[in-house]
Amino acid sequence: MERDLSETARRRFLAGAAAVGSAAVFGATGSAAAEDRAIDVAGFGPVAVTPKDGRYPDLVRGLNQRWIGRPRAVYLVGSTAQVVRVVQDTVREGKRISVHGGGHCFEDFVFNPKVEVVVDMSEMKRVYFDVGRNAFAVEAGSTLLDVYETLYRLWGVTVPAGVCYNVGMGGHISGGGWGMLCRQYGLSVDHLYAVEVVVVDAAGTARAVVATRERSDPNRDLWWAHTGGGGGNFGVVTRYWFRSPGATGTDPAALLPRPPSAVLVSAVSWPWREMTREGFATLVKNFSVWHMANSAPGNRYEGLCALLTLTHRSHGEISLLTQSDATVHDAERLHADFVAAIGDGVGIPRGSVTAPFGEHGPLPEFTAPKRIPWLQATRLLGGAVGTGGNVNDPSQRADHKSAYLRANIPDRHIEVLYENLNSSAIDNPSAMAQFHSFGGMVNATASGATASAHRDSAMKMVMYLQWADRADDVRYVSWLRNFYRALYADTGGVPVPDAVTDGCYVNYPDIDLSDARYNRSGVPWYTLYYKDNYPRLQRVKARWDPRDTFRHDQSIRLP
Repeated sequence: MERDLSETARRRFLAGAAAVGSAAVFGATGSAAAEDRAIDVAGFGPVAVTPKDGRYPDLVRGLNQRWIGRPRAVYLVGSTAQVVRVVQDTVREGKRISVHGGGHCFEDFVFNPKVEVVVDMSEMKRVYFDVGRNAFAVEAGSTLLDVYETLYRLWGVTVPAGVCYNVGMGGHISGGGWGMLCRQYGLSVDHLYAVEVVVVDAAGTARAVVATRERSDPNRDLWWAHTGGGGGNFGVVTRYWFRSPGATGTDPAALLPRPPSAVLVSAVSWPWREMTREGFATLVKNFSVWHMANSAPGNRYEGLCALLTLTHRSHGEISLLTQSDATVHDAERLHADFVAAIGDGVGIPRGSVTAPFGEHGPLPEFTAPKRIPWLQATRLLGGAVGTGGNVNDPSQRADHKSAYLRANIPDRHIEVLYENLNSSAIDNPSAMAQFHSFGGMVNATASGATASAHRDSAMKMVMYLQWADRADDVRYVSWLRNFYRALYADTGGVPVPDAVTDGCYVNYPDIDLSDARYNRSGVPWYTLYYKDNYPRLQRVKARWDPRDTFRHDQSIRLP
């Protein structure tokens, strides 16, 4: 049974019943087409880039340079009507299609050798308030920074989405959308009011459909599927609309969360050269215990989010990055108490963060908590300003693994973390296991209320590393596979949903979860991503993509 957001959330969003709206279904004509025509006149029609075009090499790759496609054409589109047209032509010609949004896809789901046509959404990036739906419209090609800056500068609101500034909204939202404000305001999809999707029916006809969260909407299942069901599964997302549940009235400034006007940011490190096995274990346990004690909705630390980055020792520093709401009562003490609690008993004084890590650059000026405006912090931590880390480096190759954690990290897991990160088997400063704050208002929503099923975890983890040379692929991919397999050896090599772990994050896709050589748990990949929501996602797939037009190696399977 779905449960509502807590009273804490309601106070943040303003109490009241959800505004009444309706769904619309349309093809090349209708209300959306009027907007599309304006774009077409002012901009361009679908632009086809083929292998003979000098632009082609730039348009057949995303951020992860392991995956470079060979499609017959990449179509840059500027409107929903154009997407319908490209999809219809592709289906008629019997070609395989994929969708390119922001380009952060970690696997080859977009740029796969089997894909013949790529729909590139990067030029569809308008962010505006839609009076007709009384919600904020965000086109799928928008990046996180586009959204943050427009919503905040014009209306003082935000969607609690991710960190990296150049992540595309199209895939990020459909996978759930974790970010630094999640403990305070929930996931991005907890504020998703509607989605526009170009789908293909059983007869092969492409059309655009708008589905809302309204109980009376006959297309509501399509909205639900895009609240964590993953990208590339049901159609081409062209537009999202956001309005928080319970928000009332027509004032845009009251329809989404208002981020803190200022946040406290700190970044501290512990040097690997002085780190003992016992100190490492204490640090990880402290982070784990604190989050288990402060993961309930409405806890006094819900405005705080932290990243514990356990780097490989070749990096030199293990770091703790913390952002907290500077406007709450006793903010400075709460922030300081958290940092002190994580470092308690480690046996090494905290120092500055002097080297890049993840998407973050060196942050030596933040050893002591610094109060800065929220948007400035968002741009800084997202790698949009200053010297960013290598996550956003478009020359890098990469591999990733993930996990959700529901209980304290077991001692055996901590031992595996230490052994692998302290190993001389590789010498790669980018290699790391990074633990993210989770819980808080994320856990105020029931597991089945959205397709994002992981609603009782306290932490999320991502393991990754990057490299530049193709010749190193086998070495580094094997190292990460062995690390992950050892970490979860007691559950078949993957973090199965149990008392300790709770599966994997679909926005960090990992094709190894589908391979019996690496997943020996007997728990299929789709359960790791979607848990009990998978059968419902299959029913949505059967209704909206009966021909399996939109598919990749881990797409929702037809029932």
